[in-house]
Amino acid sequence: MLPREELLKRVENREIVARIIDLAEQAIKTWEVVETDFLSPPEIAEVREVFSRLSDIEIIATGGYPQAERQRLGICRSELPFEPSQVPLAAVHIAGNFLFDPPTHRDFLGSMLGCGIVRDKTGDIIVLGEQGAQAIVAPELVPFLETNLVQVRSVPVKTRQIDLSELKIREPKKKEMVTTEASMRLDAIASAGFGMSRSKMVDIISSGDVRVNWKDVSQSSHALKAGDLVAIRGKGRLEIGEVAITKKERYRINLTRFI
Repeated sequence: MLPREELLKRVENREIVARIIDLAEQAIKTWEVVETDFLSPPEIAEVREVFSRLSDIEIIATGGYPQAERQRLGICRSELPFEPSQVPLAAVHIAGNFLFDPPTHRDFLGSMLGCGIVRDKTGDIIVLGEQGAQAIVAPELVPFLETNLVQVRSVPVKTRQIDLSELKIREPKKKEMVTTEASMRLDAIASAGFGMSRSKMVDIISSGDVRVNWKDVSQSSHALKAGDLVAIRGKGRLEIGEVAITKKERYRINLTRFI
């Protein structure tokens, strides 16, 4: 048995982590690969942190493509060979005539949930503009969606299964830069990385649109460190690279922005 209470100490997503501990114990007992539902980035980060203390369990996250935010975890004994392809995933294409009024991510998600499915069974949704969207889901949902997902907003749609290789993924553009700051404050580094004034960045942070390592951060003074990932809704992500101290005791920070 796993040390449940020790693993659950100071955990934010206690119910989710407890459920995954149950799955891990099942994997140990049966010598099989078991999988979770789709998890959000902060949930995945916390699960990884909790299970990093255990040497007899291996966890692999996969969401259908390398940049996927929502992913399922496959869990098995560390002695077993284990590939991401062992975690069951499926994809559907939702097509309709959206030429004059392209729907948003929220429109597609709302229509899917309106059919009666739960969010935990859905992964990323890739919006294709006038071409509709593609969605990654648990395989058992595909027949249901093909029958029941027939409208997005007021537009009739046809939903059909596609292969994961047919996903139309746009590779994120990268921009490398270097900034020198007096501190490692979030507002200072993010304003440099996203190319906006510090006062505007303070407003964005306080509005709740900023996440650091997938956790919401509303304090402009939050201290960053090398390896942190800063995400702003609608503006992309910023990765904090190597940090060095200059002769004038300022911070020289390598940044990578993903757009």
